[in-house]
Amino acid sequence: MIIQRLILKNWKNFQKADFQLATRNFIVGANASGKSNLLDVFRFLRDLVKQAGGLQYAVEERGGVSKLRCLSARAESDISIEIHLGDGATAEVPKWKYLLTFKHTGGGFIKNEAIVVEEKVWSHENNAWVLERNGKGAEDNETRKFTYLEQINSNAKFREVYFFLRDIQYLHLIPQLVRDAESYFLAANKEDFYGRNLLERIAVTPKKTRDSYLRRISEVLQIAVPQLSELTFLEKKDDPSGIPHLEARYKHWRPSGAKQTERQFSDGTLRLIGFMWALLDGKETILLEEPELYLHAEIVKQLPEFISKMQRRKNGTRQVVITTHSYDLLNTLTISPKEVLVLETGPEGTTVKPADSIELVKNYLDAGFTPAEAITPLTAPKEIKKITQLNLFD
Repeated sequence: MIIQRLILKNWKNFQKADFQLATRNFIVGANASGKSNLLDVFRFLRDLVKQAGGLQYAVEERGGVSKLRCLSARAESDISIEIHLGDGATAEVPKWKYLLTFKHTGGGFIKNEAIVVEEKVWSHENNAWVLERNGKGAEDNETRKFTYLEQINSNAKFREVYFFLRDIQYLHLIPQLVRDAESYFLAANKEDFYGRNLLERIAVTPKKTRDSYLRRISEVLQIAVPQLSELTFLEKKDDPSGIPHLEARYKHWRPSGAKQTERQFSDGTLRLIGFMWALLDGKETILLEEPELYLHAEIVKQLPEFISKMQRRKNGTRQVVITTHSYDLLNTLTISPKEVLVLETGPEGTTVKPADSIELVKNYLDAGFTPAEAITPLTAPKEIKKITQLNLFD
């Protein structure tokens, strides 16, 4: 399945948003327009269903309801998320719809928490809502602090939604954390989106699968990093500290070359390895934050087609949602306008629009311009050229 549609009310930057998603999506916008906050909707839903997660955990991790509520919220201040899941971007009717509306409760001597206002699940198979909670009837405030989605005893009729959200992946790899041995131990047996447990994730992958993935990654690295000739994996037992390592053989004046571990890899090399591993490892929706970071512009230009090829699976196409600032990433005609979502800021919050729904952008795209040429001027700060006119040393 993939995420087909997202409807938001009062979520962070977005007072209102309603948009479709494709199998490959590029989210673009100015700084502070809400690109990361948009991805965080999917992470929030994942936090609802993961082990030791739940509504209170997901809200507290983000600083409470007040930090989640859009600053532009008016009389209706409840936060609402509705997600549609289906078997492809072209399917007219979703397989599932999940709606969650929640608000703040507590204050003073009473703990600040979130409380469910409404929770609904629609099933295409039943052609009906299989769950409808509205906070009325016999349900008390204590039970409303938990979603039915997060409770294994209550989600039997829509457990497919539970498993889908649980398996969503997110990656925003920070090379310095991959290199840090202490961070490895801090991240052991914990979920980590920033790379500290990348080595552990590779270590627990069955050897046959792991070797297959590393061979594919090596083929790419030998082109992108010509001096690298081979990438292998060292088990925990091979290190006195019990830490697994990636090891690369680099071309060198010695016939056998020279070996280095991830501690000596460049930021770009580590970022590329983590990016490719994330695309290979798994089949459900994956969220990628600025994959172009630390990479040469010529590598970045190849990423859209590379991602498209990596998405393809025997059992269907894996959905990828990408945030980016990169002109080079979008500077290709292989990206469809329907794959690009443009964030535009305003006094009522940020809006989300498909690229081809913005008349000026559509005119440029119809004239043969690339998404980069059509969209980048629109998302740039309007007064940015004045920055060079400032006298900063008076």
